[in-house]
Amino acid sequence: MHDTATMLIELGAIILVLGLLGRLAGRVGFSPIPLYLLVGLAFGHGGILALQASEEFIAVGAEIGVILLLLMLGLEYSASELVTNLRTQYPSGAVDFVLNAVPGAVAALILGWGPVAAVALAGVTWISSSGVIAKVLGDLRRLGNRETPVVLGVLVIEDLAMAVYLPILIAVLAGAGLAGGSVTLLIALGTVGAVLYLALRHGRLISRAVSSDNAEMLLLVVLGLTLLVAGVAQELQVSAAVGAFLVGIALSGEVAEGASNLLTPLRDLFAAVFFVFFGLSTDPSDIPPVLVPALLLAIVTASTKIATGWYAARRAGIKGAGRWRAGGTLVARGEFSIVIAGLAVGVEPRIGPLATAYVLILVVVGPLTARWTEPLARKVTGRPETPVEPGRAVPEPAKV
Repeated sequence: MHDTATMLIELGAIILVLGLLGRLAGRVGFSPIPLYLLVGLAFGHGGILALQASEEFIAVGAEIGVILLLLMLGLEYSASELVTNLRTQYPSGAVDFVLNAVPGAVAALILGWGPVAAVALAGVTWISSSGVIAKVLGDLRRLGNRETPVVLGVLVIEDLAMAVYLPILIAVLAGAGLAGGSVTLLIALGTVGAVLYLALRHGRLISRAVSSDNAEMLLLVVLGLTLLVAGVAQELQVSAAVGAFLVGIALSGEVAEGASNLLTPLRDLFAAVFFVFFGLSTDPSDIPPVLVPALLLAIVTASTKIATGWYAARRAGIKGAGRWRAGGTLVARGEFSIVIAGLAVGVEPRIGPLATAYVLILVVVGPLTARWTEPLARKVTGRPETPVEPGRAVPEPAKV
């Protein structure tokens, strides 16, 4: 009974602080994400006041936050738009891999951590944070911009690539042979292929089955289906986030619009919990010893991500301002980087603090580059401001 009361008090205090910080950030026109992370650091192990009873509950809430963020991204686009993005963006995905995975691998080898750690750190620096970027796009009201489908196309390729990369990484870390790694990879690819096939071929039937005039029933069915698919995907060594994204893709029309309106407040709440948990899982005392290499790696890979976004937007025929906005938006790293580092710490313990410091830097810098890369580029080049190129209309996201 005492533990329950303590948990309620802790959760109430955290959510209240998040609400106040979100309101403050909204008034000054700044993304609340860095403030949420600071709350996590303050209440985590080694922080000002460590949580005792509610940490496990917050961990579950954080997982739900990532799942809802990716579901809402999927609801914005139909299956045909996803296929079009994949067909048009695969060269950008290849450039993204080369520019952003190679620095991590090289850094691990320079630090003397060996080839296995190099494979892991390559993943840490390669994958942008879909969760953070989805939140930033909403905060900056850019979901309707012309460059946003380009950004989402790169993120989709990265998320789907994780279905291939993670089984390979797990096999490498475990020292599994070629046969064991191949079986794991085939299971992952088969799962992604099956879900994607259902989304493409039977999306209307799924939407019809899910559809309901009762808002409560629609919310329960969509949320339950998303968590179920995400859990099954996780069990089959596929990212739960990829499963949630594909559920969103499978739903279309009025069902997608209704689910989006209903789930937006839940997404904003659990997304905030995710960023707090990210801070909670970091001991501030582990950061200073690895701050310099993490900072150098962050500078290099922030630049390469901006170059990736610029290249991808240029291929799509986006004008100069949109290219810089696309590049700045892709800088943030987050949930996948932490997952990869967590898998690798058993082989190379030093990769944990380095990855944490690296992600903390870029998860704070990412919202700033998303906002300021294009204005700074305009000042440097001396070009006048150009109007935002609108894309297809989307509902205005709710504020956190």
